Amino acid sequence: MSAWPGAHWLANLAWEYPWAALLWPLALLWVALPPHRERRTALRVPFFALAVAGSGERPRAGAIVRAHGAWGWLMLGQAWSAGVLAVMQPHWLEPPVPRVQSARDWLLAIDLSPSMQATDFKDADGRPVDRLSVVRGVLDEFLARRAHDRIGLLVFAEQAHVQAPFTRDHGAVSALLAEAQIGMAGSRTMIGDAIGMAIKVFEQSAAPQRTLVLLTDGVDTGSRIPPAKAAEIAAQRGVRIHTVAIGTAEAAAGEQPDLEALRAWAAITGGRAFSADDRAGLAEIYRELDALEGRDQALAAERPRRPLFHWFVAMALVLIIAHQAAAALHGWRAARVVVRHGHNRND
Repeated sequence: MSAWPGAHWLANLAWEYPWAALLWPLALLWVALPPHRERRTALRVPFFALAVAGSGERPRAGAIVRAHGAWGWLMLGQAWSAGVLAVMQPHWLEPPVPRVQSARDWLLAIDLSPSMQATDFKDADGRPVDRLSVVRGVLDEFLARRAHDRIGLLVFAEQAHVQAPFTRDHGAVSALLAEAQIGMAGSRTMIGDAIGMAIKVFEQSAAPQRTLVLLTDGVDTGSRIPPAKAAEIAAQRGVRIHTVAIGTAEAAAGEQPDLEALRAWAAITGGRAFSADDRAGLAEIYRELDALEGRDQALAAERPRRPLFHWFVAMALVLIIAHQAAAALHGWRAARVVVRHGHNRND
């Protein structure tokens, strides 16, 4: 048995204020209310008595109640109904439009301690550059590969600062990273505090998969919260930590990362620890991370809403104008009849 043909059409209609339909019975008060009364001053002429005597009519006070007629009431009722429908704010629901959402939020925690000034890395042309410059270039490539993911930026040293909240505007993240300066967050390396700040940032994330990439070239120097304890809390909150240690074996004392500790912190959260001693190795790490953390995405469907209220407003205006025009035409015809009757009596 086939459904009613109009059922599909009605299923695409949505009403913003359906309760406004309760206004419709108020139109019945129009019928019950008394007619509109309006006083007008009569024209006084000196020969009024002669005119009355000539016409044979007896002057008296009177009133005219304009009759709407069946068609008039029908038009007014339709105009009122159209106005009520406009107040109800109808919308036409378009076919669902699928929207791709990333199932993962990334937070990049970048070490800005003074040891990042070490020039034990080389750029693509083989010239010595500091570690932060290499990190910037490699991260730009990483951002380009995660186009649909939300990515945030956190910088840390003695203090941890959120430079960019989770966003898909990767150009803004890259620009903020380019503006970051070594030493702007202090001179010590508080890795535990950085992880703690990252946990707070992830509290604003509803993504089912949350990943922290912690990049550092040093060891923890007295965080208020021990890094191992911070990693345990991160694991409890569903945050996976991947650690990336940068620095060469020839680096001076104090400029080498604590590889064993970084591996332990990552393992607590189910993440992995990576180590790079040149630009190519660092780039390879981010390619591995890109493959390790797949691009799982959630599909969400949205139905665009197209407002229809203006059509009902236009319908109400057309009906009111048509009613007024019909009433004016009726009055003009009635006046012609009266004038013609008066001429006949004079004849």
